[in-house]
Amino acid sequence: MTHHLSVTVDDVHAAAKRLAGVAHRTPVLTSRSLDRLVGANVFIKCENLQRVGAFKFRGAYNAVARLDGDARRRGVIAFSSGNHAQAVALASRVLGSCAVVVMPRDAPRSKVTATAAYGAEIVTFDRYTENRFEITAQVAAERGLTVIPPYDHPDVIAGAGTTAVELWDDIDDLDALVVPLGGGGQLAGCATVLRSIAPATRIVGVETETGDKNRQSLRAGQPVRIPVPRTIADGVTGERTGELTFPIIQRLVDDVIVVTDEEIRRAMAFLFDRMKLVVEPSGALGVAALLAGRVRVSRRRVAVVASGGNISASLFGELLAGSASPG
Repeated sequence: MTHHLSVTVDDVHAAAKRLAGVAHRTPVLTSRSLDRLVGANVFIKCENLQRVGAFKFRGAYNAVARLDGDARRRGVIAFSSGNHAQAVALASRVLGSCAVVVMPRDAPRSKVTATAAYGAEIVTFDRYTENRFEITAQVAAERGLTVIPPYDHPDVIAGAGTTAVELWDDIDDLDALVVPLGGGGQLAGCATVLRSIAPATRIVGVETETGDKNRQSLRAGQPVRIPVPRTIADGVTGERTGELTFPIIQRLVDDVIVVTDEEIRRAMAFLFDRMKLVVEPSGALGVAALLAGRVRVSRRRVAVVASGGNISASLFGELLAGSASPG
């Protein structure tokens, strides 16, 4: 049975026009050391250098920009462990709105501080015992706020997909694209673009071994809920994939694979040692998969998204202590 997907390539291109001159056009970098280790020509799309330090600004800005004047005046609400929180806070400030963000109490302090600095009001919860969806819905109803979810929203997905629009403009003729995977907003958006302009390109999502909700959902043929995973990759700790993102991933993505926390640490160390890039754990999932040999890329042209770089110096050092860079 064919189901209508929630986002089209036209939606992504429309989002790209809204984001022009607002979002950073992030660079694509290469490394001969990485090419040697992986056995392919690898291109890294550096969304860790995006505004707020993550690709999330693309989707958040597109979603807030699409609201009518009355909704913007009332304000928006989001739930996030950090990157989407900062993105919604900044997008709201830029567009003259206001934001409330529901964040777990154990979210990285640097992300909480940055979210508050962008002007958001923060409501905290315990991610292991409380339900973020219920808390967000309650506050939204009480205050008349519009919910901007971190991934399961057509405008958020379309905004995230602009990463692939830029990437293809800079590096065409790609054999594969590897994307970090949490709720699936960026993977779904990028897949929507690439399947339209480069149908032969292999598209792979990468999630954590303890948080493989997308892999399990694909095996089950429908979205499944998992326990909140314990992993160093705090940006991808949601317990379920999206109702909108999952059908896109199911239809357009070739494979979803997983990596361990130690493989993530090794990728972070490599990116820092060899490319002088600071990438947070969830942002390093794609590079971790390549270095671990989980993606078939021999002698091919492969792009990988480094999706975020929001991590404090102290936590970065703590996570990498004892993790040697490969090669």
